[in-house]
Amino acid sequence: MKTKLSFFFLLFSMFSFAQVPHCGFDFTSYLVVKAHEEGKSDNIPDLKIFIVNEKGEEIINENNKYSWKYGNQPLEFTRNYLISKPNEPEKWFFPYAGDTYLLSVTNTFPAEEFYIKIKDAKGRYKEQLVQLQAFNMYILCSSENERQARSFGPRTNNPIEVVLEKK
Repeated sequence: MKTKLSFFFLLFSMFSFAQVPHCGFDFTSYLVVKAHEEGKSDNIPDLKIFIVNEKGEEIINENNKYSWKYGNQPLEFTRNYLISKPNEPEKWFFPYAGDTYLLSVTNTFPAEEFYIKIKDAKGRYKEQLVQLQAFNMYILCSSENERQARSFGPRTNNPIEVVLEKK
C-alpha cells in the first residue's frame, strides 16, 4: 500500500511540475503601426488603419477568426492611449508600443496574406498600402519570444514603421 501511495505521489508531482505556466497573452498578438512624416518621429493623429486584402478591400473578422475583438466587423487599428495622470511619468495602455496604433490579433493570424491600408481622415497625407509579414506581430509571451530569439531572421516586437507623404 505504501508503495502504491508513493508511486501515486511521484506521478502526481511529475505531472504537476511538467505543466508549463501559461501567459495571459498566450493566444493573442498585436500588430503595431508607427506612422510619421519623413524626418519626424511623432505619430500622426487621426489616421484610419485597416487590415485589407491585396485589392485594398477591408477584411471582415468573421466569427472572430482573426481577432478575439471586433467579431464580424472590419479589423481596424485603434490608437494606444495614455493611462498616466497629469504630472506623472508617461504610461501607455500598451506600454511596449508607446504612441502608436494597435490591433489585437490571434497568434494564428496569417500576416503574410494581408496588408494594412492607411488613410488620413483629414486628407493631409496620401493613402498607403503596406504588406504585412509574420515578424510584424508583437508576441507577448516570454516562451514564444525565447523560441523566436533562437531563430534567424527579422525579430518580432518592432512596430511597422510607415513614412507618410503629404498630398
